[in-house]
Amino acid sequence: MSARISVRNLQRKIPVNVAELQKFALKVIPRCLQLRSRKRSDLTKLREISVWLISDRRMSRLHRQFLGQKGPTDVLTFQHGEIFISVKMAKRHARAFGNSLLHELQLYIVHGILHLHGFDDRTQLGARRMEKMQAKILGDCSRDR
Repeated sequence: MSARISVRNLQRKIPVNVAELQKFALKVIPRCLQLRSRKRSDLTKLREISVWLISDRRMSRLHRQFLGQKGPTDVLTFQHGEIFISVKMAKRHARAFGNSLLHELQLYIVHGILHLHGFDDRTQLGARRMEKMQAKILGDCSRDR
């Protein structure tokens, strides 16, 4: 049984296709569950996952409150099933890396769900492994359209 996932847009400045992201997120969970994680997976225990699309201001507050770091970050994942994504940061990164905003948001959703499945990018090896898994899942889900 897979967790239910909901995508909610709490920011108002940048238009986002929430329905498309919701549809994409539903495809990601079973793909992640097929991967073997080296750590304990919260993804198998969760009944619901919430993806919150937020402003840089709100992300900065969360980043400071939970990680003690100043300024916004792109995505924060909490093991009880919440993924927070800064839409403004995603837009900046999309422009810098030559991606669409939709692709960047999809990448962050995959990244957050992989964290829930026990993947960690705090080491160089872990980050490379996670990037490889992200690319595979993004490719698989893009072909499913």
